[in-house]
Amino acid sequence: MKAYVRELHERLPRVAPEFSFVFVTRGGNFGWDEQISLPLALRRARVDLAHYPSPYVPLAAGRRFVVTIHDLIHLRFPEYFKAKVAPYYRLVVRRACDRAARVITDDRRTVGDLQRFLGVDPRKVRVIPLGVGERFYAPASPYAAARPYALYVGNHRAHKNLATLFAAWSALPETTALDLYVTGPDDFGGELERLRRPSREVRALGDVSVDELIGYYAGATALVSPAFCEGFGLPMLEAMAAGCPVLASDEAIPEVLEPAAATFPARSAEALRALLEEMASGGQRRIRMVERGKRIALELSWDRCARATADVYAEVFSTSC
Repeated sequence: MKAYVRELHERLPRVAPEFSFVFVTRGGNFGWDEQISLPLALRRARVDLAHYPSPYVPLAAGRRFVVTIHDLIHLRFPEYFKAKVAPYYRLVVRRACDRAARVITDDRRTVGDLQRFLGVDPRKVRVIPLGVGERFYAPASPYAAARPYALYVGNHRAHKNLATLFAAWSALPETTALDLYVTGPDDFGGELERLRRPSREVRALGDVSVDELIGYYAGATALVSPAFCEGFGLPMLEAMAAGCPVLASDEAIPEVLEPAAATFPARSAEALRALLEEMASGGQRRIRMVERGKRIALELSWDRCARATADVYAEVFSTSC
């Protein structure tokens, strides 16, 4: 969500000069700032159309607005989140979607979730895939690793399904020299120590900068996204732009990236193990995946995303005149 807001904030005034923009950037969610200060700021600015780029929408949202819902993972897997999250979506977010002129989402499969869980009319939904920054396309120095490695980028919440990734990696033959790197802290309660082998290691990388991340993508044998569900999964697009093949569960890969990825059933450690072993051995399929991924990534710039978003604004204005 932060990347989405940051990129739209930077690019919309440039790619859509026909509009004047007012950005409200202060305040937090679930409190005074969201429910009182934000609507007042929009009223004082006399905006003709508001865009709420996340599900955190004030009850007094205004008479004409657009909302972005990246995913409904919280409703598909409520057991993995705090108990108060699902009621918020069913009450506040459902009401926002009912009142919104348009609902923007990142991937076509989320349209079905919006209809199923929140009763959103698919005719008011617009699918706009996310983008990737120019820095990820540029030639980069691969991370200098002692051995080849597979890479996971993301948080460690239960729906990310890291248990399947760990099981698949552990099942690789001892002769397969493939380490496993995971971004974020080592908050696995000793699991990483138990997984280590004399011939392979698993590492928690901690927080990494964008430049470091690009180097990890460039040097990786593959990026693995084993999640039970993703709204878009921005690391997959970043990895493709940086020339890294992507292995993703068939429920995590966005439609627009699927032609360049190798997929597996989310709960099948054996299927993922086979793909890891194939990627570690190199070969033509890996080369083709890298080439396709780069071609797709080149088409998915943040400028394109911002322009498509501005087109939704124009559509709202034209239908309400």
